[in-house]
Amino acid sequence: MPDIRPTAGSGALVLNATYEPLCVVSVRRAAILVLSAKAVCVADGDGVLHSARNALPVPSVVRLTRFVRVPYRTHVGLSRRAIFARDGWRCAYCRGPAETIDHVFPRSRGGRHAWENVVAACARCNHTKGDKTPAELGWRLHCMPAAPKGTAWRVLGHRVPDPRWADWLDLRESEAAA
Repeated sequence: MPDIRPTAGSGALVLNATYEPLCVVSVRRAAILVLSAKAVCVADGDGVLHSARNALPVPSVVRLTRFVRVPYRTHVGLSRRAIFARDGWRCAYCRGPAETIDHVFPRSRGGRHAWENVVAACARCNHTKGDKTPAELGWRLHCMPAAPKGTAWRVLGHRVPDPRWADWLDLRESEAAA
């Protein structure tokens, strides 16, 4: 069994046999898929995995040898971390560092807990806003909140993508460098 220790980029992108992105797994799981011939390595990462008799380049992207049919959810799950990632860890009101989440139209007044009504906010703006709408305070949002779309959000969620995955996830240059 190879000696596999977590590395800085300790994830590997798994592609279906048709090169469609499926998920992200640990480097250990990716190496096991390659060694058991269930996948082939498409792109190497940094370093080499060693065993008593073998050396294997760290896989960064692997492609399954057989097609796997996976039913996908049509929406991205709403979570605190995903909201912060969507908004770039910035307050939607003042663009300062975000620490909390805020409902644009307050829940106490019938606002929903949905992607279109939740934004990242700093503690100061969230406290000042309280139970009011931005219009009542004369504030404006720097960008309208919306549910994230695309293959990258479905596969990665809030994870930061490895730049080597950009070809398979259709990432823009700015997202791959982040």
